[in-house]
Amino acid sequence: MLDYGDYPTSRPRRRRTCDAIRSIVSEHQLASQDLILPLFVQEGHNTESTVNTLPGVCRYSIDLAVIKAKEAYDLGIKAVALFPVVEAKYKSDDASHAYDSDNLMCRTLRAFKEEIPEILTICDVALDPYTLSGHDGLTDHSGNVLNDPTVEVLLKQSLALADAGCDVIAPSDMMDGRIGAIRNALDDKGHQEVAILSYAVKYASSFYGPFRDAVGSANNLKKASKSTYQMDFHNSTEALEEVAHDIKQGADMVMVKPAGCYLDIIHLVRQHTSFPIFAYQVSGEYAAIKSADSLGWGDSSKLLYESMIALKRAGANAIITYGAIELAKKMKESQ
Repeated sequence: MLDYGDYPTSRPRRRRTCDAIRSIVSEHQLASQDLILPLFVQEGHNTESTVNTLPGVCRYSIDLAVIKAKEAYDLGIKAVALFPVVEAKYKSDDASHAYDSDNLMCRTLRAFKEEIPEILTICDVALDPYTLSGHDGLTDHSGNVLNDPTVEVLLKQSLALADAGCDVIAPSDMMDGRIGAIRNALDDKGHQEVAILSYAVKYASSFYGPFRDAVGSANNLKKASKSTYQMDFHNSTEALEEVAHDIKQGADMVMVKPAGCYLDIIHLVRQHTSFPIFAYQVSGEYAAIKSADSLGWGDSSKLLYESMIALKRAGANAIITYGAIELAKKMKESQ
C-alpha cells in the first residue's frame, strides 16, 4: 500500500479547488463516440409512436429513423442499435420472417446504407420479435426453448442482415454455440468483415419491461420467464465462462446487460480480457432516471451522465443508452 502522507502536508482537496485542475486530474471521460443510440423501427412512412413506458422514446418508420440517426451522427454518435417492431401477422412458431430478405430490418438497413452509410449499424439477432411465444428462441409443445434448432434460425437471420448491409451482428438470444455457428456462416458466405458483438453476459432481469413493450413482445411472452437461457443474476463468475466461450467462438466484442446494477460484472470481465466491452443501459434503468426527473427528484441529464461515467469507470468501452442524443447535446453545449 502506498503511503499518501498525513494532514496537513497531504491535502487531497487541493486537486478539487477549481474546474481546471479537476479536469486535468480527471481519470475517466465520456465522449459522444462512446455512445450508441438504440432505435425502434416500425412499418409505415413518416410515422412515429410513443412508448408509454419509455419517456421520450418513440418507434419510428424507416424514413424517420434515418433522420434520427443523422441527428445522432451530427452530434458525434457513430453507431446505432436497430430493433424491429414486427407486426403480428409476421409472427410465427418457426420465426421464419426473421430471415426474410424483405423484412422490416433488412429494408431499414438498405435505407441506412443509402442515406447515411457512414454510421455503424448494429443489428439485434434474436427471435423474440418474430415468435408467437415472445421467447428469443423456438419452443416445443411444452414451451421449452430449443437451443440447436434456434441456432439454425439465428444464423439464417444473421446472413439476411449481413446481405442487407449490417455492419455488426449482435446476438442477444443467449443460446449456447450460436457465436461460432454465426461466425462460420458469415465467413462461408463472404462476410468476413461483418463483426459480431455478442451479448455474452445477459442476465434474466426485471429491468427489460419497457423494451418488451416497445418491440411488442410483452403480450406474447405474458408472464413466461427467460431464466432457462438468460443468466441468473445471483451469479458473477459464470459471466467469465460465457465471455470465454464467445470470444473463443469468434466474437469481436462482448456485451454486459443490464448495466447499472452490474458494474461489478463489467469490472470483473475487464480484469480478465482486453476485448472491447459494451454495456447496455436497459429500458428499465433509463425509465427510472427519466421518472425521477419528472417527479423533481433529479436532473435526468446529470443522472445520465453520472451513470455513464460509472460504466466507463467499471471498464466499459461503449454504452448503449436511450439518452445518447440528450447526453451528446449536453456535452456539446459544455464545450
